Amino acid sequence: MPDAVVIGAGPNGLVAANVLADHGWSVDVLEAEAEPGGAVRSDRGVHPDHISDLCSSFYPLAAASPVVRSLRLHEWGLRWSHAPAVVAHPLTDGRCAVLERDAGRTAAGLDAFAPGDGDAWEELCALWDRIGAEALRALFTPFPPVRAGLRLAARLRGPEGLRLLRTALLPTRRMGEETFAGEGGRLLLAGNALHADLAPESALGGGFGWLLCMLAQSVGYPVPAGGAGALTEVLVRRLAERGGTVRCGRRVVEVEVRRGRAYGVRTDGGETVRARRAVLADVSAPALYGGLVGWEHLPGRLREDLGRFQWDFGTVKVDWALDRPVPWTAEGASRAGTVHLADGVDGLTRFAAQIAMGLVPDRPFLVMGQMTTADPSRSPAGTESAWAYTHVPQTVAGDAGPDGISGAWTDGDRQRMADRVEEVVERYAPGFRATVLARRVLAPPALEALDANLHGGALNGGTSALHQQLLFRPVPGAGRPGTPVRGLYLASASAHPGGGVHGAPGANAARAALRAERVDLRRLRPL
Repeated sequence: MPDAVVIGAGPNGLVAANVLADHGWSVDVLEAEAEPGGAVRSDRGVHPDHISDLCSSFYPLAAASPVVRSLRLHEWGLRWSHAPAVVAHPLTDGRCAVLERDAGRTAAGLDAFAPGDGDAWEELCALWDRIGAEALRALFTPFPPVRAGLRLAARLRGPEGLRLLRTALLPTRRMGEETFAGEGGRLLLAGNALHADLAPESALGGGFGWLLCMLAQSVGYPVPAGGAGALTEVLVRRLAERGGTVRCGRRVVEVEVRRGRAYGVRTDGGETVRARRAVLADVSAPALYGGLVGWEHLPGRLREDLGRFQWDFGTVKVDWALDRPVPWTAEGASRAGTVHLADGVDGLTRFAAQIAMGLVPDRPFLVMGQMTTADPSRSPAGTESAWAYTHVPQTVAGDAGPDGISGAWTDGDRQRMADRVEEVVERYAPGFRATVLARRVLAPPALEALDANLHGGALNGGTSALHQQLLFRPVPGAGRPGTPVRGLYLASASAHPGGGVHGAPGANAARAALRAERVDLRRLRPL
């Protein structure tokens, strides 16, 4: 009987297991799929000479996360690789906003859009240098972040702190207009915010866009050398050296609850695995509550609140094996690992509005990855392993374009959507289609089949909007990983602080289990 059972071997589940193992707990991780990793996996399924990441690729949050850093994964072989430039946003007129590895070069590029915008960028960087470390500690600890919050407040007293809070809550459009005179800086903010589901007019979008921009400037957008799966392999290897186990092909179908406490789990193969101390669930909140745990074990109000749970946008991802680099018109895009493609901030607003109406966008905003540019081991010299993803509605009401994409995601839907994505790339890189050796299209059902937490292609375990963050995540009054069932902890991106590969939900759940064990031991001591 292990001390803890962890449901799911995604990054949060593996981080949770490692944290518990570091404290001497025996841990059994049960993964439904045939291999571990969840959304952090890679393969050669597009072309045998090209390594493709199945879901996620760039990991600024992991590189900056105090949680991941504390695991010292480099000692188990993890190596980060970087593209020459971090993020680029080309425009059809040949201009290109480029977030360089060096802040001074980024600032100089933004000055080309409007004099003075470089100074504005460097002011944002100087503020991050002052508060970034404490802000990350506050973000990655359970809500409310008491210690980190007090240290952060000490650095920003009175009106200065209120101004920062206001800025963090701004929509990206408003933050961009207040900060930059030109389009370049505004595009970097808004494009990064739409890595989640935060439209240019969404509250909190400015803060999220600024966070990702500052991480890009301070730690870059690194990738694991050899493929995203290398990060998973290191987490599994580290856990094994500490006595933990990962067993794949074990789909948990029930958390066993007796007298209000989790005692273990049952798999679809009929196996029962008891847990001496805790069960940690790296599954979505809707899959846990009313799914793995029956409603008879949960308060009625939770069922009502969870009925209002909102998923983030769906996703379609296209992977390519290219016989040469992307033929960008704008030179800056050729040096960047990540490229954003949209016709300005207005184009991003139009895109998000179409999704809000349930329409498949006719001009999709693309987040594009040039993986060989970021890591030369991904494909032969002179070629490129690339991908692009775009968002679509969770429930499709119609197609804003002319192709009749239905949202059933048949092969016809997938191919028409991939063609639409390629049309966007062609506008900025004429001749792109001639470079394609092979492509793979992953629509929402395929992404969910790869990882059940990617419900309908949702990448963040639930919307990143303000109404489902902090103490509202996953439902009002939450913010901490504990659940109404004693000994059961929510360890997925549905828990605070949400999506991204940073390990915080898993680490928070593990630490909550450790604290609960210490409290129980104190209660057993004689007075």
